[in-house]
Amino acid sequence: MVEDKMCCGLMNNKKKETDLLMARIGDEAYSKALQRPGCMPMDFTGRPLKGFVFVLPDRYDSEKDLTYWLDACLVFNPFAKACKRKS
Repeated sequence: MVEDKMCCGLMNNKKKETDLLMARIGDEAYSKALQRPGCMPMDFTGRPLKGFVFVLPDRYDSEKDLTYWLDACLVFNPFAKACKRKS
């Protein structure tokens, strides 16, 4: 979370037996990001969330790759809507 908004995180994928990086990058960066190796639409409900992607571990395990994804998330963060708070 950054500024009370979902930014990025790790999700354990039991099917692939690995941790996927979840990156909230926004609609504008979405199509370009999907062209990168190891990047796929974020889909764990049967319906992909546009603006969110999953990244395979071998594509975020280097400092350069992780920096790319974190920067993409942080660039979008000021434009993201804050998460609704549960009462």
